[in-house]
Amino acid sequence: FAGLADVSISEDIPVEGEITVPVGSRSPDEDYSTLDEPVRDTIMRDLKAVGKKFVHVMYPKKSSALLRDWDLWGPLVLCVSLALMLQGGSADSKDDGGPQFAEVFVIIWFGAVVITLNSKLLGGTISFFQSLCVLGYCVLPLTVAMLVCRLVLLAGAGTVSFIVRLVVVVAMFGWSTLASTAFLADSQPPNRKALVVYPIFLFYFVISWMILTFTPQ
Repeated sequence: FAGLADVSISEDIPVEGEITVPVGSRSPDEDYSTLDEPVRDTIMRDLKAVGKKFVHVMYPKKSSALLRDWDLWGPLVLCVSLALMLQGGSADSKDDGGPQFAEVFVIIWFGAVVITLNSKLLGGTISFFQSLCVLGYCVLPLTVAMLVCRLVLLAGAGTVSFIVRLVVVVAMFGWSTLASTAFLADSQPPNRKALVVYPIFLFYFVISWMILTFTPQ
């Protein structure tokens, strides 16, 4: 490198060129942030997502639709609706129905948490909140059964009324159980699926029994 020491660069000559590394062009969707969207759009998007999950529960099949974008809004609405319809229905409830509402609310959420923990301890591959999401959304058929039973009881209580309510509750109980197992089946080890399905069966059976034995004051 002889002679390089004698080479000098004038300070008046600007340094040209780019020192940044070119990257691929970003699409407009990548720069989109939900923080910049109107509140109305956010609410409508969330409502559409909840509605799609309700549709998946009413037409159950082996799918990960409820697991990809889990949320607890739907389960919360269903739990509150079911608790309100069962409020003050049992013979041992208070006049204001407060303890009955709390009882239903605690049974549903505590049961869902216990089933989720059981699933995780048995080697389930889904997250805690994904399991809660599936179990909560699959209460939808039983909530429909509760609504039908309330309407049937308005026409009067009797043998025919009990038979109609029994058929509706049994059908919706089977629907809820099959829907939840369809979504959770692939996330469990093949040799332990029965140990996961049995608590789910008991969970929805307890809720179904509360609906069937409901008698308005």
